[in-house]
Amino acid sequence: MTDEAFSRRQFMATSGLAATAGLAGCLGGDLDELSVAYMPIYPDLQYFVMEGEGYFEEVDSDIDAREFTNGPAIVQAFGGGEIDIAMFGMVPSMIVSDRGIPAKVTAANIKEPMGIMGHRDFNALFEEHGADAFDMWAEETGDKFTFGTFPQGSTPDVLLRYWLRDIVGIDPETDVDILEIGGANAVWQAIANGEIDGTSIMEPVPTIAQEEGSPVEMLRTATEVMPGQPAAVVTMADEVRDTEIAEQFLRQHVRATEFIEANPDRTAEHVESGIGMPVDRARKALDSPLSNFITDPREIEEGTKIFSQFAHENGQIDEELSMDQIFDYSVYDSL
Repeated sequence: MTDEAFSRRQFMATSGLAATAGLAGCLGGDLDELSVAYMPIYPDLQYFVMEGEGYFEEVDSDIDAREFTNGPAIVQAFGGGEIDIAMFGMVPSMIVSDRGIPAKVTAANIKEPMGIMGHRDFNALFEEHGADAFDMWAEETGDKFTFGTFPQGSTPDVLLRYWLRDIVGIDPETDVDILEIGGANAVWQAIANGEIDGTSIMEPVPTIAQEEGSPVEMLRTATEVMPGQPAAVVTMADEVRDTEIAEQFLRQHVRATEFIEANPDRTAEHVESGIGMPVDRARKALDSPLSNFITDPREIEEGTKIFSQFAHENGQIDEELSMDQIFDYSVYDSL
């Protein structure tokens, strides 16, 4: 399991209801140290800029940075009181709220960062025939069109299923095959090996595919599919949100967002050091239509409504959460 795919049953099995009582236990009423969870992924780029440019020095707490490889682990750490602020996906953040853990989203890192990609032969069929292209592909190749993306309920998976069901008008359960693949590198390898015909994925995979001359090319960007599509966000424990530290942190987040826009060459170096993407490709990825780095949480509100519906339908959250249950806009509005 990877990134944002995480269910209530798994959360309860690993951390238990009692864990929620310990949230922000690392604070202990003392904000001299702030535990910040992040993931080595492109949508967490503000973290790497904040760290690399020394912006954390403007926060009146020592930053205890903790790297995680997936969203479920951060949810568990939040429930165990180990994390004060997390920069991770919207779906696991909604799970935090659904579990009753006292924390809310205070900022976004990026919007509309995903792209629907398909084999160029299919893309040509789709542009001419729409939904019928899937049947035509199956007739010509002998197999259903096969997408490969992160596990069900993840951000790329939700966008893909929404596009197929609500925009294209086909059944993602029967009309195509969707393979669950763990991680962006594995998705790229599946593309390179010809194991999948398309994907729903974030940078740097689209840039890598283009650079390598892959026949799997961009078909639709998230902007065209779901305006305001959420991805990585900043989620803060209640005990942090009620302090000046929250405002200080988001002020530096805004600063990092502005830095990314104004200094792409320098930003590419932070991508290379933080994520491991070669600096030349990182620089090209920053020019991608998927590189929409933001801070204002309201810019992802409309997409979050759709994500809440999907997360509820998939059984990841017990109820379809309202925006008030997910977001706290007051910290950003105070800047």
